[in-house]
Formats: sequence, structure tokens, C-alpha cells
Amino acid sequence: MNQFRAARDQRLIQGLGAAAARLPSTSGPVVEGVLKRVVGLTLEAVGCQVQIGGRCRVLGADGHGQEAEVVGFSGERVYLMPSGEMHGLTPNARVIPLRQAAEVAVGDALLGRVLDGEGQPLDGLPKPRCERRVRLNGVPINPLARAPITDPLDVGVRVINSLLTVGRGQRIGLFAGTGVGKSTLLGMMTRFTSADVIVVGLIGERGREVRDFIDHALGPEGLRRAVVVATPADRSPLMRLRGAALATSIAEHFRDQGKHVLLLMDSLTRFAQAQREIGLAVGEPPTTRGYPPSVFAKLPHLVERAGNGVNGVGSITAFYTVLTEGDDPNDPIADTARGILDGHILMSRAIADSGIYPAVDIESSVSRVAHEITSAPHQQLVRRFRQLFSAHQRNKDLISIGAYQKGSDARVDAAIALWPRMEEFLRQDVQQSADFLGSLQALNTLLTTT
Repeated sequence: MNQFRAARDQRLIQGLGAAAARLPSTSGPVVEGVLKRVVGLTLEAVGCQVQIGGRCRVLGADGHGQEAEVVGFSGERVYLMPSGEMHGLTPNARVIPLRQAAEVAVGDALLGRVLDGEGQPLDGLPKPRCERRVRLNGVPINPLARAPITDPLDVGVRVINSLLTVGRGQRIGLFAGTGVGKSTLLGMMTRFTSADVIVVGLIGERGREVRDFIDHALGPEGLRRAVVVATPADRSPLMRLRGAALATSIAEHFRDQGKHVLLLMDSLTRFAQAQREIGLAVGEPPTTRGYPPSVFAKLPHLVERAGNGVNGVGSITAFYTVLTEGDDPNDPIADTARGILDGHILMSRAIADSGIYPAVDIESSVSRVAHEITSAPHQQLVRRFRQLFSAHQRNKDLISIGAYQKGSDARVDAAIALWPRMEEFLRQDVQQSADFLGSLQALNTLLTTT
């Protein structure tokens, strides 16, 4: 029975993909339009017939074309968002609908390459030759056809391996304010995680960070098994959205080849901000802190594309960084992300200021699949560590000024005695790798010896 259902789901997925691939191929002549208005980042055209998500080429005064995507319409007016600069556009410029679908080239030729949101090389090398093309926005997978998360993933970071165990195929958020070290932690996981392919999406970050991440976080050895998609903050909001979708499409391709993929996206907040710019530009009403409703619809659509493949064929383990504005963990994007992800790791500025790195707040972080992929003794060690950590943090002020009286609480006494070793356990050098078994043994040694 299970084999029958699996075969049925596979046929359904293949049928959906084939049908979706045929949609853009419309018959009949191309109906051109003219550009009538430019408002902020939005182009308004009349006369052309094109669907939402379709692409057009707007011809400037110098004859060069600027590609744009249809993001809305009202009556006869079509709203387009350009993928690049709008210099050279004039009133009544020709708007020519394009027939090709939003597809991307994928294949092994992408490994070791750095691309922009359109799949064009940024590393100065020739454009990679890939024979296969897939949809930019992917094909939804039947949730009942996905394989469950059963195996832990070694990310090479002791505090995560032991206390916040991540499963292969899990989607987890990395929450932090600016300057707390989330990008550095991503770099550690990039180098140390046991994965066949690593796909990195640098969305809306500073241009300087792109080079730094490639040179220092990845390095030549890490880049050989990685694909980097970079759309810095100075790119158009449409390009930033495409960059996130492209990175996810590439990860999906390698997953469908049966490989275990690590997808790192920095950051989910910049993706949401790009969609906010587009939504407000086409007239969507702002709701929570200026974010229009489309933002909260786009986030789960992007995140749900990661995870295990059909019938256990391949996996995408995804880490999404989330910027907490003003170190507020309840800002709307962070709050939404917690609801759609399989766990969250909160990085604390106070812990970072105390000299502990990675600055992971154990009390506020959780992996929602840890109890399904770890043994009972492991879970008991985690509970014991959390209890001691929490007891020390609650009494930290009393302990620091010498007001705590020894013997008042046995758990606090144990926490004080173990605290120097607990701090050492939490601290890890950026160049140091801690495998899963070694992390578990270190935790066991810490809590079972005096």
C-alpha cells in the first residue's frame, strides 16, 4: 500500500511539473504595450497582455532593453518591477512581453561558482554550461510524500550538536541582531557540516561581506563543493527575491539527484524587506510595522521548499538568518519565522559581550525535532545542562556581588561549581571543528564528573 501511494505521489509531482512547464508557452502574436508612467520603483504600462509573474523587455531611448517582471495590474494598467537600473527609459517606451518562463539552469557545472540573482557569473569566469532547466519557483511536494526527519546532522559546532541537535532535512532559523556573529557562525557550519553540496544565498547583505564570506568563511576548499548566489543590498528588490528563489532552486536540483544539501540563506529578513518594497510600490496596504500581507504569504512559500525529498531521496537542511531589529525577538518577521520553521537558535548580545562565542542563548533556543533524533540518555544530559545554565543565569547578579549563600539551593551550588567548565564547553574557536560524537562525549564528561 505504501509503495502504491509513493508511486502515485511521484506521478502527481511529475505531472504538476510538466504542466507548469507548459504554461508559459502561449500561442498567438505578442501584444506589445507602451510605458506610461514611472512611480518610484514601479513601471506602469498599457496595451500589453501578460500574466502575473511574466516578464517583459522595456526598450530604452538608446535601444537597449531592460527586463522587468509583472507584479500587478489595475484595469488596463500593468505594473512592472525592473530587475536593474531604470536609466534611459522614456515615456511611451515599447514594452515587449517575453514568452520564456521563469526558469534557471542547474547542474554540476554550478559547483564552485558565484552567481547573481539571474544566474550570471560574478566570479569573472565563463557562464556555466548546464543542460537542465527547472522552474524558478519550484514545484510543491505533497507533505505526505516527504520522508520524516530521522537522522542527526553534524554541523561541526559543539553547542548545536549537543544541546540543539539538528536533523537532516530540518529548517531552522538563526536569530540575531546586527554584529552578534551570525554570519561567522554560518561560515563555521559551511566548513564543518557533513553535506554533499552547500548552497549559500547572500540576500541583501553588504557587498563587502560577499567577498569576505567567500574568501574567509568558505575558502578554496569549501567553495569546491558549494554554489554561492549573491544579490547585495544595492540590487533591485526583484533581484533580491530572485536570488533567494535561485538559491532554493539549485538546492532542490541537487536534492532531487539524491544528494544531501546544506542551504544557508543570509538573510530571510532582507528577503521580506525586498517583498515589502515591491508590495508597497504597487499599492498594497501596510499592516504590521509597514509590512504588507504579501510578505507573510511569500515567507512560507520559500521556506516550505526546503526539507527532505520524496521517499527519502535527498534532503535540504536549511539555515535562515533572521535579523531581530533592535534585538527585539518579537519583531513581525522573527515572529512569523518562528511559526514556519522547525526550530530557532537565538544569539544573544549579552552572551557575546561576556566573551562566549558562539553567543547562543540556550534558554531561548529550541530544535523541534531534537527529541525524535536523539537517545533518551542524550536528552537527559541536555535537560540537566539547561537546568544548571538557567539556575546560574537567574542568580547571576547575586552570585556576582557575593550575596548568594552557599547551601541555599543545591542546583545553584552545582551550577556555580560547574560554571567555568560550562563556559568553556559553550566557547568554540572559529577554526575549530567539533564533531557530533565528540560534542556528545564532552557534554557527558562535563555533567558526570566532578
